Amino acid sequence: MARLGIVRSFWLAGLVLWTLACVSADAAEPRRVLLLHSFGPQFVPWNFITSRFREELTKQSPEKIDLYETSLESARFAPTEDQAPIIGYLNSLFAERKLDLIVAMGAPAARFVQRFRPQFFPSTPLLIAAAERRSVDEAALTANDTYVGTSLDFTRWITHILDVLPDTTHIAWAVGASPLERFWTEYFRRASEPLTGKVSFEWFTELSFEQMLERVAKLPPHSAIFFVDLRVDAAGVPLDSERVLEKLNAVTRAPIFSYVDGYLGRGVVGGPMMSTEELGRRLAAVSVRILGGEQPGSIKMAPLAEATPAYDWRELRRWGIAESALPAGSEIRFREPDVWDRYRFPILGILAAVLLQTALISWLIYEHRRRSLAEVRSRNAMAELAHMNRLETAGQLSASIAHEINQPVTGIILKASAALRWLAVDKPDVDKVKSALADIVGAGQRAGDIIMGVRAMFKKGMTAKSAINLNNLINTVLALLHLDLQKDDVRVETQLDQNLPAVTGDVVQLQQVILNLIVNAAEAMRTVDSRILKIESTRNASGTVSVSIEDSGIGIGEADRSRIFDPLFTTKTGGMGMGLSICRSIIESHGGKIWVSAAPLRGAIFRFELPASDSRDARQDLAA
Repeated sequence: MARLGIVRSFWLAGLVLWTLACVSADAAEPRRVLLLHSFGPQFVPWNFITSRFREELTKQSPEKIDLYETSLESARFAPTEDQAPIIGYLNSLFAERKLDLIVAMGAPAARFVQRFRPQFFPSTPLLIAAAERRSVDEAALTANDTYVGTSLDFTRWITHILDVLPDTTHIAWAVGASPLERFWTEYFRRASEPLTGKVSFEWFTELSFEQMLERVAKLPPHSAIFFVDLRVDAAGVPLDSERVLEKLNAVTRAPIFSYVDGYLGRGVVGGPMMSTEELGRRLAAVSVRILGGEQPGSIKMAPLAEATPAYDWRELRRWGIAESALPAGSEIRFREPDVWDRYRFPILGILAAVLLQTALISWLIYEHRRRSLAEVRSRNAMAELAHMNRLETAGQLSASIAHEINQPVTGIILKASAALRWLAVDKPDVDKVKSALADIVGAGQRAGDIIMGVRAMFKKGMTAKSAINLNNLINTVLALLHLDLQKDDVRVETQLDQNLPAVTGDVVQLQQVILNLIVNAAEAMRTVDSRILKIESTRNASGTVSVSIEDSGIGIGEADRSRIFDPLFTTKTGGMGMGLSICRSIIESHGGKIWVSAAPLRGAIFRFELPASDSRDARQDLAA
C-alpha cells in the first residue's frame, strides 16, 4: 500500500507540472489579429490609417501582437459570388492557430466578413474599421461586432472651397471607377445638386488616368479640384493614389482639395479633413479592449468627423489664397521660415555683438573725452601751481632782484650827476658828457633786461617754444640768486659746455626748473658747514643735452628718492611737495626725463636731459 501511495503522489505531481506548463505556454502565446484590407495595403486613405493602427496597437497592447494581413483584391472590380479561394486561404492559414480578432479595413472588407463569416471564424470578434457610416449596415452588427469609422459632410467640402475661393465657378471631382468609388459618386452628386446653379461640376469616373491629366491641364479659370480617391480608373487600371496626386499636381491649372489629411504636404491645399492619425489611435484602443476580454457589441464609439481645418502654406501661396480667408482657428503647416525664423540666433548674436561694440566704443569715447578733459584740467592745475611756485620764488628772491636792479640804477644816478657837473663848468667837456650818457644808456638797458626777464619768468600763461641755450638760462638764474647764495655762504662751481647745442622749449618753464633745482640745493645745504653747489651742462652721444645740479647737503634717503617727484611729497618742513613734481611735468612735456641720485661723497645730484634742437627725434617728439 505504501508503494502504491508513493506512485500516486508522483503521478499527481507530474500532472500538476504538465498543467502548469500548458498554462504557461498558452499565456506566452501572442494575440493573433487578422487585418483584412479592402483593396490592398497601398490604397488611400486606408494606408495612412493602417500605418498609425499598427504602431499604436503595438504600443498600447500589454501583450505581444502577431498581426496577419491579407487583401480583397477582387473588391476593386465587379463583385463576384465566388469567394471560395480567399475563404479557403484564410481557413488554411488559421487551421491550427487561434485567431483573436478580425479588423476589416474599409467598407468592402467589412461587407465581405459580415456576409461570409459563417464559413470562417464565426466566433472571432470583428472590428469594422475606417468605413464611412453610410456604408455600414449597423443593424446587421452582432454582439460580437463593433464599428469605428467616420462621418463625413460632403456638402461642407464644397462650401469650404467656395468660402476660401469665392470666385470659383467650376469644381471637378477626382474620383475613380471602382464599385466603391461609383457607390460614393452618387452621394457626391446628391451633395452637389443644391449648388448646381452657382457652380458647374464634372466627374472623372469615366476617364482613364491619362485623360484625367489632359483634363486638369485644360480646366477653365476659377476652377477647383476635389481629390476624393482614385483607386481604379475607367480603364480598370489600379492607381497608386500618392503618385496619382503628384502627377495631377504637376499639370493642374486649379488648386486641389481633399478630405484626407495624409495628402497634406503632397499637393493639396487643405481644409477640414479627416484625421487618419486619430482614427488609427481609436482603432488600436478598441482592439486592445477587445483583446482584453470586452464584448465588442458593448463598445460604442461615435464616428470621427472632420478635424480642425489644416492647410499647406506652400499651396496657399501658389494659388494666392490669403490666410485671412481661412476659417478661424485653422492650422498652417509647412510654413517656410522667414529670414528672422531661419537666422534668429545668428541675427541676435550679431545684434548683440554690434550693441556690445557700440557700447564699448561709446564707453571708450566717453573715457577718452573724460581723460582729455582731465588732462586739460591737470595741465591747467599744473600751470597754476607752477605760477604760484614762481610767485613764491619771487618773494624769496625779492632781495636778489632788488640788488640786481639797484646796481644799474645806482650807476645811472652817478653818471647822470657827473654829466651835470661837467655841463655846469664854463667849458663843458663834451667827450666826457657823451661817455657818461652812453654809460647811462647801457645801464638803463641792463636794468630793462633784468626787469623783462623777471616779468617773463613770473607772469601767468605759456610762451611760444623757441631755441634755447641752457647755459644762458643757468647764468641768468645764478645772477638772480647771487645775493641769496652769497648770503647763505654757498660756493658755486660751474662747468658749462661752451659748444652746448640749443634745445627747443619754453624759456620760462625751463628757467623755472633750473631755478627750483638750485633753490632746493641751497636749502638742502643750510644745516652743513661746507656748502658747494656744482652745476654742469654737457652734450651726450645720444643727441641729448643734460644738466646736473649737485649739492653737498644732507642727501636724500633711498626710500625717498623713488617718491621725490610725486605730487604732495616733500622732505622739507612746511613745503607743499609740488616743486619737483612741476619740474618733472615740465621736463617730460619737453620730451626729456629727470631723476635724482646720491652724490659720490655727500648730498644729491639732480639731472635732467632734453633733446637737442638738431636731433630729428627731438623735433618729432616736440612736434607730437
